[in-house]
Amino acid sequence: MNDWPDGWTGDRGERGDRYGRGSGGAQPEGARVMPHVQPRGVPQQSQGYDRGYDPGYDSGYNTGQVYGSPPGGGGGGRDGQGGPPPGAPRGPRQAPDWRRRIKIGALTLVVVILGVSIGTYFWADGKLKREVDLSKVIERPASGDGTNYLIVGSDSREGMSAEEKKKLHTGSADGKRTDSMMILHDGSNGPTLVSLPRDSNVTIPSFRGSESGKMFPNTGRQTKLNAAYAEDGPELLVRTVEFNTGLHIDHYVEIGFAGFANIVDAIGGVELDIPKAFKDKKSGADFQAGKQTLDGEQALAFVRTRYAFANSDLDRTKNQQKFLAALASQTATPGTILNPFAFYPTMSAGLDTVIVDKDMSLWSLGQMFFAMKGVTGGDGTSMNMPISGSVGGNLVWDKAKVKELVNQLNNDEKVTVTGN
Repeated sequence: MNDWPDGWTGDRGERGDRYGRGSGGAQPEGARVMPHVQPRGVPQQSQGYDRGYDPGYDSGYNTGQVYGSPPGGGGGGRDGQGGPPPGAPRGPRQAPDWRRRIKIGALTLVVVILGVSIGTYFWADGKLKREVDLSKVIERPASGDGTNYLIVGSDSREGMSAEEKKKLHTGSADGKRTDSMMILHDGSNGPTLVSLPRDSNVTIPSFRGSESGKMFPNTGRQTKLNAAYAEDGPELLVRTVEFNTGLHIDHYVEIGFAGFANIVDAIGGVELDIPKAFKDKKSGADFQAGKQTLDGEQALAFVRTRYAFANSDLDRTKNQQKFLAALASQTATPGTILNPFAFYPTMSAGLDTVIVDKDMSLWSLGQMFFAMKGVTGGDGTSMNMPISGSVGGNLVWDKAKVKELVNQLNNDEKVTVTGN
């Protein structure tokens, strides 16, 4: 007679090793408590060998999941959901690491700003019209210290409608001529802005045609400075300025009537203090004395007026210098540069109409702009080219003063020469 419980016939240790503990069923316990794993969603089939099964016993395998994984695939908590049992107390929440969050936020902001800045640079750089080839200019003087820009305001009406021409009092002349010319020297002793009156009497030197490539000899022909531009464009103008001054021109910048007015309107106008009232029917100028804000149409009339002044072109160049310095000063401000709603329209309005030389970069254009702003900043100087008299209605430069001025600019010295 067997003294062991039903179903136990062998050695207790041996049977325990094979089938587990305590069962009175006919089948081995392993066959009862380890059913085949069913596919998820398919109910388990009732087995005939489950009689005698103790529902209070938890072997760790009675959920039907491989190695105790819950149906959701999580950890093996008693509730089958991968977390602590219901009602179990939770540990304290970890305080947010604000220092780490601030670092990540700051890094993200820097990356965004850098990306926008790089994108803006290439966008603006691509809008520059690099149409002037200074390599076509022959017999050039040696470069001095600092950087010299030849800034030209042309009377180009390109792209303007008949209504715009009438509104801006530009007339309808074909082609384009220079309406103003200035040399801006940017050096270590502060910027110097020198206006070149369009009626200056100059010698047209030998030159190579910008389009034909043909050589034209120096015949000693003398004419107004703006005639050089009308005859063969920017390249001959640069050649003529260099020949008559001995000053090397590093970069060329030109803007037409429409572009000038658009820039002024894009920044919301330019505030200017006009010391004396004047009116000019040809340019459309009609100004009272005192501080006032000029829009694009008024600004163009202001810089073009010459018949209302006793010294005609000389007085006009002074007004041009005054206005351009005010324009640069009021544009190069955080309110414009850091405000995309002001910055992008200003850049777009200006760059769409600006013509520069092939070697001009956007960086160089920016340096020129801030040098222009510095003309009225205390360290800068603005002047007309020194004049000694006139011949045939043209203004004659004072050769001795011009030579001294050019030497000071080439050596990047403080300018002591005075103009008219």
